[in-house]
Amino acid sequence: MSKVRLRGEAIRRYVIENVEKHSSDIARTTAERFAITRQAVHKHLQKLVNEGALTQEGSTRNRSYQLPPLAHWRKSYSLTKALEEDRVWRDDVNPSLGRLPQNALEIWHYGFTEMFNNAIDHSEGTLLIVDLQRTAATTRIVIYDDGVGIFKKIQTALGLLDERHAVLELAKGKLTTDPQRHTGEGIFFTSRMFDDFDILSGGVYFSHEPAEKEDWIALRDKPSSATAVCMKLNNHTARTTKKVFDSFTSPGDYDFSKTVVPVKLAQYGDENLVSRSQAKRLLARVDRFKTVILDFRGVESIGQAFADEIFRVFARRHPTTALRYVHGNSAVKRMIARALGTNGGQIGR
Repeated sequence: MSKVRLRGEAIRRYVIENVEKHSSDIARTTAERFAITRQAVHKHLQKLVNEGALTQEGSTRNRSYQLPPLAHWRKSYSLTKALEEDRVWRDDVNPSLGRLPQNALEIWHYGFTEMFNNAIDHSEGTLLIVDLQRTAATTRIVIYDDGVGIFKKIQTALGLLDERHAVLELAKGKLTTDPQRHTGEGIFFTSRMFDDFDILSGGVYFSHEPAEKEDWIALRDKPSSATAVCMKLNNHTARTTKKVFDSFTSPGDYDFSKTVVPVKLAQYGDENLVSRSQAKRLLARVDRFKTVILDFRGVESIGQAFADEIFRVFARRHPTTALRYVHGNSAVKRMIARALGTNGGQIGR
């Protein structure tokens, strides 16, 4: 393949992957990215429009571009004992995904079947709805159920005081309300395979994004017992299921031995993380892992008792669990150092 053709494909790939964020100035940003003229970019834009990968609106001066859906369908399923996630995947979902790269198909296979099976086994509802939309850049699948609500069910099963506490427990992994049939790994690994992973249920909205973005919880004005799980993935992602599994499992035996705990999820509203009770809530069940990474992204400060409970009391009581922390700002690091009685001790950063 010639260098000119390769460069042209790279330019068009850049347009497809960035047009959602730059619908009205994609020509300018592409020209700057590849050091070419806007006229040259417009030739590539027109090619994508002619192929149906883009749509355009407006005059030349105010023109904008969008990604049209290449596939969009919605189907309902009655929640009966005969409903099976692998059959829905094989008959309905997989054919609608088109010719995706193998690694993206494997992510969708794992994520969809895990979330669909969770709804079958746990929702206690009567109806499941799958909504799929695919563009040239991304694919998005939403799974709805009319059941009791995932966070409410966890709250009830574990005797928690708040649905938001259920989100924190879910984010740690190894959590299931039915240990005879589930390991509690599905949501943890699925959430880390996708570019966007969101759960809307009860009075809570939970969002997880990989890389340098923080997990967050929002409260809903109008709570609903139903649950919606939304997964979105770049069609040409470099991520693989193996890379995700390898990041949290032991070499050789693939034991789920490492977790990352978003500390910010332990905060309710504007409260500060200062008490031992908050620290104990954060650390519940983490002794099941060999390595625990506390992610302080988005946490402005912590109190002395909170830090002491984690980095001195818990660490001494659980010597086989290795504690690490990441993304702590200077105020957080100072309080951790104070709890350790050193400039950082043996706690990894």
